[in-house]
Amino acid sequence: MDIKKRSSFHLTSKIIFILLFIAHCKTFPNIVDEKQVHTYIVHVQPHKENEFLGDEEREAWHKSFLPNTTLDSGEQRLVYSYREVISGFAARLTRKEVEDMKSMEGVMHAQQDQELSPRTTYTPSFIGLSQWHGLWVDSFMGQGMIIGVIDSGITPGHSSFKDSTVDKPMPPPPKKWKGKCQFRKQGYCNNKLIGAISFQNGRSPAPRDQKTNGHGTHCAGIAAGSMVPDADVRGLAKGTASGVAPRAHLAIYQSCTTTSCSSTDVLKAMDQAIDDGVDVLSISLGPSLGQRQDPYYVDSMAIGAFSAIRKGLVVSLPAGNSGPEFSSIENDEPWAMTVGASSHDRRAKATVKLGDGTEIVGETGYQDNNFNATLPLVFPSVLGQNGTEGCKKDSFDNVDVKGKIVICYIYGGTYIDMGVNVKNAGGAAMIITDTFREGSTTFSDVHVLPTAHVDDPGLKKIIRYLRSDPNPNATITFGGTTFGARPSPTIAYFSSRGPSLLNGGILKPDIVGPGVNVLSAWPKKPGPGSKAPPGSYFNFQSGTSMATPHLAGVAALLKSTHKNWSPAAIKSAIMTTADRLDRDLKPITDDYNGTRDVANLIALGAGQVNPQAANDPGLVYDIKPFNYIQYLCGIGYSDANVSTVAGRQIQCANLVKINAEDLNYPSISVTLDPKAKKSITRQLTNVVDGGTEVYHAVVEDPKGINVDVSPNTLRFSRLDQKRKFTIEFEVTGMPLSQGETTQGQLLWISPKHEVRSPILVTFS
Repeated sequence: MDIKKRSSFHLTSKIIFILLFIAHCKTFPNIVDEKQVHTYIVHVQPHKENEFLGDEEREAWHKSFLPNTTLDSGEQRLVYSYREVISGFAARLTRKEVEDMKSMEGVMHAQQDQELSPRTTYTPSFIGLSQWHGLWVDSFMGQGMIIGVIDSGITPGHSSFKDSTVDKPMPPPPKKWKGKCQFRKQGYCNNKLIGAISFQNGRSPAPRDQKTNGHGTHCAGIAAGSMVPDADVRGLAKGTASGVAPRAHLAIYQSCTTTSCSSTDVLKAMDQAIDDGVDVLSISLGPSLGQRQDPYYVDSMAIGAFSAIRKGLVVSLPAGNSGPEFSSIENDEPWAMTVGASSHDRRAKATVKLGDGTEIVGETGYQDNNFNATLPLVFPSVLGQNGTEGCKKDSFDNVDVKGKIVICYIYGGTYIDMGVNVKNAGGAAMIITDTFREGSTTFSDVHVLPTAHVDDPGLKKIIRYLRSDPNPNATITFGGTTFGARPSPTIAYFSSRGPSLLNGGILKPDIVGPGVNVLSAWPKKPGPGSKAPPGSYFNFQSGTSMATPHLAGVAALLKSTHKNWSPAAIKSAIMTTADRLDRDLKPITDDYNGTRDVANLIALGAGQVNPQAANDPGLVYDIKPFNYIQYLCGIGYSDANVSTVAGRQIQCANLVKINAEDLNYPSISVTLDPKAKKSITRQLTNVVDGGTEVYHAVVEDPKGINVDVSPNTLRFSRLDQKRKFTIEFEVTGMPLSQGETTQGQLLWISPKHEVRSPILVTFS
């Protein structure tokens, strides 16, 4: 073999070896990872004197599980010592050290830290809140309640977080409050913003929201921002900005950087919030894009949420922004309230007029009334035009976009990114088009150049025009803020859908709320040319992240008017009074694919939140925290796994297990064998303090299913009285194929109340 051939052989051999080694390491990650230090959350059995341990004693006990207290670098191993959310701690360890630790007495489970991702002038009014009557008046706008927001921090000094609501000063926080403020500047924390603390891998910097993000500021403003007159986004949507619970107190727990969050930090934030005395937790976070959702015993947010509801807190979590994909739902544990996103009827109008006279109405947060030119149209990569799709940085090679209106649809990146790329390439304006996937959901993003965002039917009109005219052109006109768009509300395409793959079939999301083009506080000027003074910036944002604090605010209002209600009772009241009809009294539709078909329950849940109705639900489906432990045993978790979630030793053999279908949930979801009947049990609790009230069952049968309710009449004569009933399901017609679903509803109706539960049947 000559030298040239031998060198080639050795090079090829090395490449093959490297590829095999990489593949081997992917299959056996311990080989490359065993000595690398990571942060782990370690669950341990509670100390026999747990309730009497002080913070220093608890830390010392947790350190006793570690191989030593510091790393070779001198860095402390112990990151956090948890008190409320779990029995355990977070520490810097190698994989081998974790494996060795598992043999120690008292260690139950250890999991590596995970990355999480962050996921209104008008929306309180849109969901029925009024300054003059109803729930806002009854609850004093949430006065006395504390909403804890775990997110990317807050913008202190913003007008939404001042010490008054228009003309009324905020009262001091309740005496139970134990939290701290890490802002040193006087006035940043006050009777509105009563606490602000940061958790960043064991460090505690000032919890200021970064101007490159703003997610935490926006979510806090939605939940409980004070009323701010004359708010707007670049002159659009002018009015009085308000959070859903504008007189509730805010406690901020920063656990995220500009792009991501650590599960270790989030768990510590939840731990601190519970100890501080918050009433409601709003956490607009979920698994990072591409990550699968883990079982509850390794899901830090699920474990923390369970600890929170045990202490009486309501926990509001986002369904996720991975819709319209099937089974993309996140945060689906039954003890939390999982929130999907809907639209409202306000629009920041922009109209595209094509050269043939066709007009397409869209939206934009960038309105340039001086832009009225008719310009050539270009659509990179489409219909034989040069360039590549998505309006990315390199999409304009071999295509001239200078001085033209550029048509784009999303293909990676963000809508804002596309505008920046178009402007840098010399484009004069942009038309963003939805595709089949985005359907009819359009956004009022604040762009860097004149833009109109149009829906999928609009894209089809544009394509037809481009095919008919060799020299296409168009203009964009801007119509300011309009109201009364129809249909409204609708389900946003991005709102994650069920069914859950983890929770045994419980219907999720639970509820939907405004999550499209929501106006709220923002840390910096939105877009070019804004004239708003510092401290009064607002912006439009969309996502289930925005819907989540809406429901947290509603929960705070209900907790204010019904101080003895459990978290499950509050969630039940919200779900059983939700609207399944839109403003025109037609079934709520889905934006996905642009056809506006009726929304399926796996997208809609119980329906659109109706706060006023939730304040007087008549009956609730209540659940005690111990019932969730029975449920976890019922879906097949081991004793060790259930103990990890519960934070104490559990032996399922000693408990009465509950199937997921028999958990006393406000929605009803069953899997049915076409050849067999199935019965489930529910229990209702009367929450009306008055005379006798009689309810009759009314069933809208799912297609092909007969639903029999027994008894079909329930009589209640005193507060907190409970009544059980059974629901029997039987296939009556031609069964659907395995895995297909059919849906209906159960209503308990009295002269004063209507208690509605959606029914989802899946064929096995």
